[in-house]
Amino acid sequence: MIQRRQLLSALPAMLAAPALLRPSAARAQEVTLRLHHFLPPVANVPRYFLTPWARKVEADSNNRIKVQIFPSMQLGGAPPQLFDQARDGVADLIWTLPGYTPNRFPRLEAFELPFIANARAAVNARAAQEYAEAHLQEELREVHPICVWAHDGGLIHANRAIATMEDLRGLKLRFPTRLAGEALRALGAAPIGMPVPQVPEALSQRVLDGAVVPWEVVPSIKLQELVRFHTAIPGSPTLYSATNILAMNPAKYAGLPADLRAVIDANSGIQAAAAAAIPYDEQAKVVEEMARKRGNQIGAISEAEKARWIETTKPVIDTWQASMKERGIDGAALLASAQALIAKHATAAG
Repeated sequence: MIQRRQLLSALPAMLAAPALLRPSAARAQEVTLRLHHFLPPVANVPRYFLTPWARKVEADSNNRIKVQIFPSMQLGGAPPQLFDQARDGVADLIWTLPGYTPNRFPRLEAFELPFIANARAAVNARAAQEYAEAHLQEELREVHPICVWAHDGGLIHANRAIATMEDLRGLKLRFPTRLAGEALRALGAAPIGMPVPQVPEALSQRVLDGAVVPWEVVPSIKLQELVRFHTAIPGSPTLYSATNILAMNPAKYAGLPADLRAVIDANSGIQAAAAAAIPYDEQAKVVEEMARKRGNQIGAISEAEKARWIETTKPVIDTWQASMKERGIDGAALLASAQALIAKHATAAG
């Protein structure tokens, strides 16, 4: 009875206590974030960037933030819908490629033009993030950006060897971005756009003869088992790069306590973009060796042939600049900014 009387007498004080002192309120400070993306968890970007990023956010928050990762579109929808899922709160965090929604992010396309990007992701990722901070407030206003990056040089993975432009003639190649598709068309290929998870079935049904992707994505779609020839473009600039976004629902971000927003901020920006580059630059050689051990043929076009490709794809850049002008956007200035940032970070990387 004494304990019961003590408890009853304590109740008014407990109810009057500041909210932060109550156990239920303390639990309310804990947040679960759902991160949604389009590749299997064993793919290199999820394995070497998204998962480590999530675990670091958890550790930095003393586990007050929990990040649940939903790979392979487990929360529903298709890859082109991911950006809107972050905007609408279907997911709290998403990883997506702007190229999946052509013409929606015109300023970001400067990094996706032919023979603009560096061959290394470490350079492109940092340059793309700095570019985003300077130029993409309008295009990314519907989400809270964590980081923006662009990958290393993509290769042509196909069912026949590619040594010259003529070898591309009529080749049905999956392209990752609108401008990569335009570049391939200028070179004589028959480009077909689709999200990367659809590539294996399209290859098996002969809808495709090959795909243009960086090395890091090859194992996740077993591309090394579906084609035998892998053709690189030597040096920098490279044929193409695709941009990527890790973004958060803005209301979810704004609703975090200040100290937890600070944790997200500390794991955003240039630091996050640099971490995003790791799966590409570090795994490229590993995946290349995997394909080589299967007996696949790995080669590269010559520097002389690359010069032909650069000249042949220049109209793609001219057309893009003209289309930007029609939209009231100074494409030439954006392209110059992208090139200057790529050069800056290439020099810094050595």
